[in-house]
Amino acid sequence: MRVVCAVGARPNFMKVKPVLDALDRRGAEVVLVHTGQHYDAAMSDVFFADLGLRRPDYYLAVGSGSHAVQTGRVMMAFEPLVTRLRPDVVVVVGDVNSTLACALVAAKSGARLAHVEAGLRSGDWSMPEEINRVLTDRVSDYLFAPSEDAVANLRAEGCAGDRVFLVGNVMVDTLLANLSRAERSRILETLGLRRRGYGVVTLHRSSNVDTAEALGPLLRAVDQVAELCPLVLPAHPRLADRLAGMNWTGQVRIIPAVGYLDFLALEASARLVLTDSGGVQEETTVLGVPCLTLRTSTERPITITAGTNQLVGTDPERIVLAARLAMAVPVTERRPPLWDGRAGDRIAAELMAAELKAAALAAAEVRSGEVRSGKVRSGGQETRPRQRDPGGARSGPGTSRPRRPAPRPG
Repeated sequence: MRVVCAVGARPNFMKVKPVLDALDRRGAEVVLVHTGQHYDAAMSDVFFADLGLRRPDYYLAVGSGSHAVQTGRVMMAFEPLVTRLRPDVVVVVGDVNSTLACALVAAKSGARLAHVEAGLRSGDWSMPEEINRVLTDRVSDYLFAPSEDAVANLRAEGCAGDRVFLVGNVMVDTLLANLSRAERSRILETLGLRRRGYGVVTLHRSSNVDTAEALGPLLRAVDQVAELCPLVLPAHPRLADRLAGMNWTGQVRIIPAVGYLDFLALEASARLVLTDSGGVQEETTVLGVPCLTLRTSTERPITITAGTNQLVGTDPERIVLAARLAMAVPVTERRPPLWDGRAGDRIAAELMAAELKAAALAAAEVRSGEVRSGKVRSGGQETRPRQRDPGGARSGPGTSRPRRPAPRPG
């Protein structure tokens, strides 16, 4: 079985590693494609090194651009590669532009499509990621959901039950696999920080950082929180550019973006984390660290109902009050079911079992059709090769793609 795993941005790297490794262990032929959506050393190279993720087999070098330009570039670069490789399955992860672009190409190619981290919904259509998630799920054959609420979302949207798999969280797989390595990081010593004596801030979403009107109140809020607890902010390149343009000076300590292991070390020893990142909401839940999400919606409500996260919005007064309370009240450590470090194995097992069954059904259909049409010689040999089905459209939200039906095993 040939599987193409497509990644493009920093969050994808942590999510694909457990899946790629589990497929490798089961003998699948796995091709890793990096679109180059994130391309500089701080956003790409260091993560491959920290995670022990093998070098991509193909690098598409699409670079940055508007949503339309970036998505289009990925599709134009990925389509000829898929045509040449002819994979059985394309695996996409997360919700970035590369996810949607590769999903659209795969859905029209004849390959089956698997979405890891399926079913997450914020209900906020102003978020580009929400559009990417919904559309990717809509064209996928295999939907690997990290939590029960994600499964419920998919079912509410009419996705057939044989397409939906509750597997757990691949981000947690990567965290648990690397936590002991992160504990050996020297980042706290380098920055002069002590365990539980500081907080961490991350800001990168365009809705929070692209305008002074949005970013200014958040900076004032975290500056007030820094009076209660020293804060360190590893600056995403987008934020670093904005801060430089604003000539902002405050009490929050701004440092360059750090790699996966160093950031994990900072999270694990923090007293508090303030973030607009989805992945950080999940990581802090597993680490048992209080998290304040600086957004008005989240696609990961499980981190609130079964984790350490609070959704506090962007109002400075509310943020400061929530920070005071979070530091005063001990957090109750909770973790959602199946966030146990084995999601990648579950995905690989389900995917390979489903593909084996699909292949057997397809072979049976070919034999049956040839017998009916008289195109089989004595002894069962084919008189002409079977043509690969080029694709087709779904007839409804709960149906499987006609070109290559893939019912769930069992």
